Amino acid sequence: MGRKGILFVVSAPSGAGKTTLCQQIVAAVPGLKHSVSYTTRCPRPGERHGREYFFVDEPLFREMVSRGEFAEWATVYGHLYGTPKRMLTETMDGGIDVLMDVDTQGAMQIKQRFEEAIYIYILPPSLQALRSRLLQRAGDSPEEIERRLKQAREEVWSYQHYDYVIRNDDVKQALKELEAIILTERVRTKRLDPAWIEAQFRAD
Repeated sequence: MGRKGILFVVSAPSGAGKTTLCQQIVAAVPGLKHSVSYTTRCPRPGERHGREYFFVDEPLFREMVSRGEFAEWATVYGHLYGTPKRMLTETMDGGIDVLMDVDTQGAMQIKQRFEEAIYIYILPPSLQALRSRLLQRAGDSPEEIERRLKQAREEVWSYQHYDYVIRNDDVKQALKELEAIILTERVRTKRLDPAWIEAQFRAD
């Protein structure tokens, strides 16, 4: 049954667990590919070039912007992030679903170009829980943590622009909800190819 791949766009405040959920859902659901973005920030401990991000310097990133290679790009916490356009279109044209994790700026840019995409917002259980998670994460200074918390207070209201909201209090439950969204969207009537129905069930 031929169909075009679905684009799932996931956003969350920094530290809400978006990256963990995205990595686990791609491993759990067949036919789903994680879009790897480019960034000018340095890798955090445990991150690898080409897996979490493509880590590049700012001149190269700016050159890619000038060539129109990004479906979206934005400055987040002083660093540049961008999603490669070619990877998105080629993957979806091949019938494979794509999972993107981007900040709210990037998601709103994507929304202008991919109207049929599904938008999912991940909420932390509370601001205090978010603070605890950021403190446990290596690599961020106290000043950086406070900046991210301030940004989170403003960003959470962006949930209104998304199709679904998942409260990430328990990772296993949040993962179940994310999987349910993906599987539900795959079997919606509007995604069915009428030509396939005609070929399979036409009268002899």
